[in-house]
Amino acid sequence: MTSSKQVLTDCTLCYHSCGTTVTVEDGKAVKVEGLKGHPINSDQLCPKGEAALTHVYSPHRIKTPLKKVDGKFVEITWDQALDEISAKLLKLKEEFGPSVLGVFSGSIGVENLEMAQLTQRFKAAFGSPNFFSVESICYRMRIRTRQITFGKYPTEELDSKLYILWGHNPDASDFPLKLALERNLAKGSKLVVIDPRRTPMADQADMYLKIRPGTDGAMAMAMLHVIIKEDLVDHEFVDKFTIGFDKLVPHVEPFTPEWAEEITWVPADKIRELARLFATTKGASIFQGTCTQDQTAGGTQNSRAFSVLQIITGNINVPGGWVISPRPHFGNVGLNVEGDPLGMDEYPLFIEVWGRKSPYGVITMVPEAIPDKLKAFYVVGGNPLVSMADSNAFREAFRRLDLLVVHDMFMTETAQEAHYVLPACSHLEKWGLAYTYNVCHCLPYLMLRKKCIEPIGESWSEWKVFTELAKRLGIGDKFPWQSEEELIQFELGPTGITFEQMLHDQPEGLYYGEKKYVVKDGMFATPTGKIEIYSDALAQVGANPLPEYIEPERSPRNSDAKYLKKYPLILSTGHRNYYYVHSQFRGIDELKAEAPHPVAEMGLKTGSTYGLASGDDILIETNRGSIKMKVALDERVAEGCIFVPHGWSGEANANLLTDTDCREKILGYPDVKSLMCSVRKLSAAA
Repeated sequence: MTSSKQVLTDCTLCYHSCGTTVTVEDGKAVKVEGLKGHPINSDQLCPKGEAALTHVYSPHRIKTPLKKVDGKFVEITWDQALDEISAKLLKLKEEFGPSVLGVFSGSIGVENLEMAQLTQRFKAAFGSPNFFSVESICYRMRIRTRQITFGKYPTEELDSKLYILWGHNPDASDFPLKLALERNLAKGSKLVVIDPRRTPMADQADMYLKIRPGTDGAMAMAMLHVIIKEDLVDHEFVDKFTIGFDKLVPHVEPFTPEWAEEITWVPADKIRELARLFATTKGASIFQGTCTQDQTAGGTQNSRAFSVLQIITGNINVPGGWVISPRPHFGNVGLNVEGDPLGMDEYPLFIEVWGRKSPYGVITMVPEAIPDKLKAFYVVGGNPLVSMADSNAFREAFRRLDLLVVHDMFMTETAQEAHYVLPACSHLEKWGLAYTYNVCHCLPYLMLRKKCIEPIGESWSEWKVFTELAKRLGIGDKFPWQSEEELIQFELGPTGITFEQMLHDQPEGLYYGEKKYVVKDGMFATPTGKIEIYSDALAQVGANPLPEYIEPERSPRNSDAKYLKKYPLILSTGHRNYYYVHSQFRGIDELKAEAPHPVAEMGLKTGSTYGLASGDDILIETNRGSIKMKVALDERVAEGCIFVPHGWSGEANANLLTDTDCREKILGYPDVKSLMCSVRKLSAAA
């Protein structure tokens, strides 16, 4: 007789943590569906979620520990792997100190609380401060910038009256937002799309503005100018809850729409029209692209300008605006450790604000830190040789390491460079705590991530690997939990919710906290207790305390004639694909059928200038390297630009073009959205 059950859990194939129902028969997962009633996705799944079982049961999974011997991987036991790894770590620690260990948690760790926090705990227990994450180049900037401004992190409500998709393409990258837009546009909400590519969503928009890559800050400054000049400011809100508006008024005077038009390519009258629409809509939200504005020369100041636009129009803690929602207080799995992570001297605000420290180091500095400062690296749930800027620099640096360990489900490009590769569990093979803030109610939603099936092969969870490795390193007491379930109960402790309650009483999940649209004195955790339009924290590190526009370091306006002759086209890398997440899922046949090739996008006139036609193979080159991929010419793409997708490996890896030395000056992010390149057609033989 067949044993069958349905398990309510979540999907961690991207950061959204959508609800799923997994059918398990005789110990094997046979079906996955959207979880009805879940606030993120209801009963729907994106193609990646629908292909989850193909991912989990892939024949390409690593199923046993591997060691590189004479350039080839051989299978070894877990005991041998952990014994040898721990011996090498202890030797390095004895000779050079614990800070020579760096650890990295990839994008999977953004939505996998246990993966990220156990990785942090491991490096701290070892004695190293050097934790790096995909958040070192993604999303953390806007969190930090809003913390500097509000003292807390307000998030966008999915149900808004005016959506400004600023370099954000939900069709390709944000399934829950896509669903919310479909729902609310039908109810009369307005939509504005700002993007150098006319995305499909732009066809439904009330306004579409084609902008030059990397110049978002100039347009935001011009909008501030219009709103202040035309007195569209919510003075009651500004006077009561902010500080620094008096300094902002003269500061924005020069930044007229005409000034911005010359920089951004967006007509001045359209900038005025958008500024008026935004300022007169209570319940409006700017939805930044996941990395679009961060990975530019003006990343921090772009986020600051967006924050100030929300502030001076009173679109803070109102339905449809940015809302500061309650945060769940989990048991702290992390550990404090002496010393500062890499980057503290150069980018202190990334690591510390008002005495509040984050655990993250600045990953763009990693290649230059090997081997003098970093000699060992442990990578979990990520593929930095593809996903981090300047793959050439990372590959060369990783080859100088004394020890590289990768814990992953698949043989990624990073794993190929490792000394040891350890087989990892999928999200269906371990326990965890799922949570998200990006829901319509702007409240954290908690759900128990259930272990649906037993680990495949000899795959181990992060809890098991770190627990066993810690024992061999003499720090086993720092990992006291006897099971994954016990760890989850520790995390839940401060909430008053129990593991058993989440498992049996509310397997579908629950909201944590109560949202209140309220603004009151003292609710902003800044030194002044107010929203800081003028930021003393920025002033103290030598940055402009008011929002400003910073032209990309390598751009048509900032490059000399010789450089532009060699690299005449604006290059923007990293645009998303609906069927993949970063470098993940490239081996799933049903997804590859939908997007089989990496394709760069150019405007029709630009492509014609280079003698190109859609489908041609091209070589794209920058000062750092070159890649090959196909090209698609489209009138919907801004002329003079080329847009390159990220996540592809080999000679189509976009980060072979990017440069880790080209960084944003305040938080150290790489500029990969607004570089310069050359393009030429490849012959059939090439």
